[in-house]
Amino acid sequence: MSMLTPPGMGGKYRITGDRYPRMSRPRNRRRLVFTAFGSVLALGLVGWGTLQLIDVFSGDSRDQKVRAAHGTGECERGDKPPAENAKSGRSDSGQSGQGGRTGEKPPKPSQITVNVYNATTRSGLAKDTAKELEKRGFKIGKVGNAPTQYDKKVKATGILLGAPGAGHGAFNVLGTQLTGAQTKNDARDGKDIDLIIGNRFKDLVGQKDADKALAALAKPSPAPSGSPCR
Repeated sequence: MSMLTPPGMGGKYRITGDRYPRMSRPRNRRRLVFTAFGSVLALGLVGWGTLQLIDVFSGDSRDQKVRAAHGTGECERGDKPPAENAKSGRSDSGQSGQGGRTGEKPPKPSQITVNVYNATTRSGLAKDTAKELEKRGFKIGKVGNAPTQYDKKVKATGILLGAPGAGHGAFNVLGTQLTGAQTKNDARDGKDIDLIIGNRFKDLVGQKDADKALAALAKPSPAPSGSPCR
């Protein structure tokens, strides 16, 4: 009889063998459910925290987009947007690309004194050009050979040289009389302008074409419609 057989029992109830039966604990389903729930909750918290961090770092860009959508940007100060200033030829200093200040008409040829200098090897070029400009209404000042620093050194059509206070309006008015001229400022005090004739100069622009250019220059460009600033 085996030691596992209870006293008084035998026959078919007798337990034989020398191995004890293995007893396994039943699985705890509640523990598995709680473990799975805890994992899902932890993942959810991690995801929510990540979204909060992204929102913090991207908050400035969202705020800028909202302000732009509602027009609370640079236009609040009454300024035109940069794109509109570029179209109208206006810079930050209020200077127009065609005349002097914005809304200011360019000067008439009779209000501009031009000194004509010849920087080429062709003789009589300054004198002939000065006579033609005078016929077109410009005042003529000095006429002669170009100063040493420009003599035989101007490869372009010509150089329009004047003081910063002379304004771009006078440059543009005189620029309608010849094509490809460069503009340059010096330290003079007067409002006269030097026309230094260069090697590429052939002749002044035709009278009719020059008059058309002057007429277009005198007409201010219409204000662009559909401005985002109101």
